[in-house]
Amino acid sequence: MKTTKDKKGRKVTFSLLAPQAKNVSVGGSFNDWNPDSHPMKKDKKGFWKVSILLSPGTYQYRFFVDGAWENDPECTYMTENSFGTLNCILVVE
Repeated sequence: MKTTKDKKGRKVTFSLLAPQAKNVSVGGSFNDWNPDSHPMKKDKKGFWKVSILLSPGTYQYRFFVDGAWENDPECTYMTENSFGTLNCILVVE
């Protein structure tokens, strides 16, 4: 994940290597867990990416890959959710 500073917050770029996937999006506390809200685009190397402007704060998120929630393999901070699985944690400063 990459962040860059902006006057209104930080631009956060979510990225997931999933060359076999047909559809990937990111859902989290920043978009009410709506997997349709932030679809990602695949590059030639199989990385799916989307950039989102976020205000400083702590957010939980997961990727929605071909109809199933998956965690970010690059995320090192996670918390248990109400479904008995884990959500990734992102801190935007």
